[in-house]
Parts: sequence; C-alpha cells; structure tokens
Amino acid sequence: MAREILETRRKALKINLDVPIYGTFAEIGAGQEVARNFFTAGAASGTVAKTMSAYDMSFSNSIYGEETSGRYVSKSRLLKMLDHEFGLLSERLIGEKHHHKTFFAFADTVTTLNFNKTNDPHGWLGIRFQVTPGGPPNDIVFHVRLLDSDSVLQQNVLGILGVNLVYAAFYHHQQVRLMIESLVDNLTPGSVEIDLISLQGPVFSDANDRLVNLYLIAKGFSGAAIFDKDASALQAKDLLYKKDIMILRTRYKQKSTPNFDLFNRAVEQFKRSQHVADENLVVLIEVLMTNLFGEGAEPDSADLDALAARAEDLCATGNYVIVSDFSRNHKLAAYLARCKPNSVGISTNIANLKRIFDSTSFGERYTDELLAYVSDLFSKNVKLYAYPYLDKKNNDEIITTRNMPVSGEAKPLFEFLVKNAYITDIEEFDRKDVKTV
Repeated sequence: MAREILETRRKALKINLDVPIYGTFAEIGAGQEVARNFFTAGAASGTVAKTMSAYDMSFSNSIYGEETSGRYVSKSRLLKMLDHEFGLLSERLIGEKHHHKTFFAFADTVTTLNFNKTNDPHGWLGIRFQVTPGGPPNDIVFHVRLLDSDSVLQQNVLGILGVNLVYAAFYHHQQVRLMIESLVDNLTPGSVEIDLISLQGPVFSDANDRLVNLYLIAKGFSGAAIFDKDASALQAKDLLYKKDIMILRTRYKQKSTPNFDLFNRAVEQFKRSQHVADENLVVLIEVLMTNLFGEGAEPDSADLDALAARAEDLCATGNYVIVSDFSRNHKLAAYLARCKPNSVGISTNIANLKRIFDSTSFGERYTDELLAYVSDLFSKNVKLYAYPYLDKKNNDEIITTRNMPVSGEAKPLFEFLVKNAYITDIEEFDRKDVKTV
C-alpha cells in the first residue's frame, strides 16, 4: 500500500504542534528557507528556539571556527555547526520549562546557482536530534546537488528538503528506508540528487553505511557511491578533485573474477603515459549494479546485502570502491568530470569495445549514437586502457586493438582513437594473465 505523503506545510505544522520537539535552525548560503517554512506553517513558537544565518565569513569563523581547507560548503563546516548549536541548546535550555523537550539542531551550508551560472550548486544538510528528553543525540547528514536552472527554484527545493529532514528524523527514524525515501517528498523529479548519506547515533545502531548509500542508487536518488578503504562513504569531489583517477570496471555477479593482474599493469602504464605522481593517484575499483533491480521494483534486500558485502570485501584489499549504475563508459566519465580531475584512465576488457564498434549490435542510428558516445567519453580527458582476451572460437587467439573485429563504418573512427592514444592496449602482459570471454 502506498504511504500518504503530507505536503510540506502540513509536515511543518505537525512538527510545530508536537510539543516536545524544540530546537535551532542554522542556515548558510541560500537564505533561511527551511526556517521560513516552519514560520509560515503557524505555531512556530512551539518548535523554534532560535534561527540564525552567519553569512559573513568572519562572523561564521568566530562562531564555528575556521576551515583549514578554506571550503565552507563542506561536511566539516556542517558538523561544526551541529556541534555548536546543539551544545548551546543543552547548555542554555535547562530547568523545569524544558525538561520534557527533545532537542534538535538543524543546519545547512549551501551554494546555489550564481548570477553567471558557472558554479556547481550543492550543499550539506544535517540534523542532530534526541528521541527522548535528555537522551543521547543522533545525526542524519547528507550531501545534495541542486539541479534546477534557477536559484529561486533551488532555494525552494532546499526549504522542502529541510522540512522533510526534520520530519523524517522524528517520525521515520525507526524505518531507515522510509526515512531516506521521504527526503524527496513533494520535490519534482530531477530537481535534486542525494549522493551521500551518513547516519550516526543509538537509533541507527543497526544501520549499515554501505547499505543506506547503495539504497540511494537503487531508488534513483544518485548514480554512484564511493567508499574508502575502511568502507565508509565519501563525497566524490572531496576525494577526486584535481586527482589522476584510474578505474577498473567490474560487474556485480559477473561470471569471471576481475583481472587484477592486468589492471595493475594498466595502472603502471597510466602513471607513465600521463606522468602521474603517486601522491596524486586515486585507484578505484568499480562495481556496476545496472539491471540489478527491475524498473519500479522495490530493491531486493538480499541483493543489496550481497552488494554491500562485495563492496566491503574490495575495500578490504586497500582500494577505494565505487558502486554505480553507469552502464556505459561515457556516463561514468560524465560523473567523474564533475569532480574536475586532472586525468582519467578506465581499464576495460577489449570485448566491451568490440561490442561498441560492432554495428550489428545497434539500430539504424548506429553512427550517430557512436559519435555521441565517443564525444561524450573522450571530451572528458579520458583514456581507455584495454586488456586483451582469449578468443576460444579462434584457436585461443589473443584479441587486442590490432586484430579486434570492427564494423566498416566505425573503422576510421576506431583507428583515429587508437592512433591518438585515446584507446591503448595494455602492454607487457603475460599470456597466463589473459582470460577467456
């Protein structure tokens, strides 16, 4: 049965009329849109202890401390805001009048679209909240990309997100999936992307960091999730900005094991050809989850559990792991391009290239689609490192770019890409490392 979704004003009013809920709204970067929704809903005095917005950097530093990174739209800044504001509630609101209150501190730090429309609008939102008076605090923190092409629309989206977050914290915290789904209530599809979420505190003791972030992908809220060597979720730009990135693409439940022997050779070749310093190199193992879930179907818990375990196992090898639904290389390239990397290398089996450059696998608009694919991929400063395979149907011949079958209409383009090193064979491999496809 479909759940009832309250419109934003009704959510805000329900919170305002819930006597124990009481706290602070601290917002930086896009007006005080969240607090405004609570004020216009009515009865806000029952919920709002304080609102504030320290826009000036000097004021913000004086209140919350400086950011060594110089970035104020960051998780670090958000957590400092939550620490400070929740601490003040516990320090100042004491005595009989407030002993029955469940305190919360809501915070956001956001950049919306600038006048020239040259920036990447995004932000961090979070809430620290109690579920019982005087009880331990719990945190919900997430990162969003604002996708509307107008700053006023983005401010409206932010206001709705904030109301949804406060409502989800108090009324859905026992059902994590429902809590995540409710964050986009009353929002137009395509107006926002939620690409990272973090849950902390006693009420989330059973929540798995990998599972909740994979659920964002499964529900279409995000295209990918990145995990560090400890299997904790990372925001993509924090890890990949101005880095040299090398990726091994694998599929969830693929028949063969990933060819790490050839991938290691690809990494070394990438470093040599692109003059990459070790300290600037980020190596990612990708697990592709495309077609894991049927369209419109609820994600299967067993598959999500297995996928999370797969990601954890790969993280345990000491690598960063990205789980995505990017079925084609150019979609992955577009995702990485948002992080403004220095260079990108994608290691892929040449059998995948064989399909792309085979016109019989596509429809009448093959050449148009191929040109669009190549443009989208290689305009993002990407190089493909193709590892060979054994052709069982042809006496175990090793297939490389030199003898890969290519359709006639695609051959000139393929030769151009190889000649100009957009596509490169992995060199100096051992035959024993080459797998059958």
